[in-house]
Amino acid sequence: MPPRSAGLVSKALAVYAKDMRLELRSRYALNAILMFAITTLAVVSFSLGQSGLSPKLLSALFWIVIFFSAMSGLAHVFIREEETGTALALRLMADPDPVYIGKLAFNFSLLTTMAVVVTPLFFIFTDAPAEHIISFLPVLALGVIGFSGATTLVAAIISRASVKGALFAVLSFPILMPLLIALVAATEKVFGGSGLGEALAELQFLLAYAVVMITASLLLFKFVWQD
Repeated sequence: MPPRSAGLVSKALAVYAKDMRLELRSRYALNAILMFAITTLAVVSFSLGQSGLSPKLLSALFWIVIFFSAMSGLAHVFIREEETGTALALRLMADPDPVYIGKLAFNFSLLTTMAVVVTPLFFIFTDAPAEHIISFLPVLALGVIGFSGATTLVAAIISRASVKGALFAVLSFPILMPLLIALVAATEKVFGGSGLGEALAELQFLLAYAVVMITASLLLFKFVWQD
């Protein structure tokens, strides 16, 4: 590995490790995301019941739970830096690229943890076809990557705003709308028994969305972070 790439990876891992240590001490973002997801899922289950839900409704409900749960905790990765006064030190000690990659990896870890907990509960609380859970995993993985890539830059943008939580959701929703539409369409086909072959177009879009969002965020982050 070239020295510059090795340095980028090591710095990004240092940023990621720092955030993970802080999160494991407080568990603020993780608890917020998991509690919101489980509470929303329980309310949806008791309100709508477990039977008679169409694949389209099931797919929409799942990604609505994921979206609002993500909005409750993903912004914390940059808000914490501003609230504790460590953002300036991080700007002086690290280049923008490893900071973004480390924060992206941290948000990806949070969303992955939430998905691991919420997905089995969703199949238990609803009548989602459990036999299709393996086919659903690639859609879920691309959704988690897309969410992480799109929201990490937005979190950096709103970290110094006065109304952070509301602004994070407002700015993230238009960016995430194409992703959510594709995720709901792909999940509906999987839950309906069509399989991944029928959802190939949606999977290609999800992959392209993730690549474009992460690349664009990496290019734009230095302007946001150093402003």
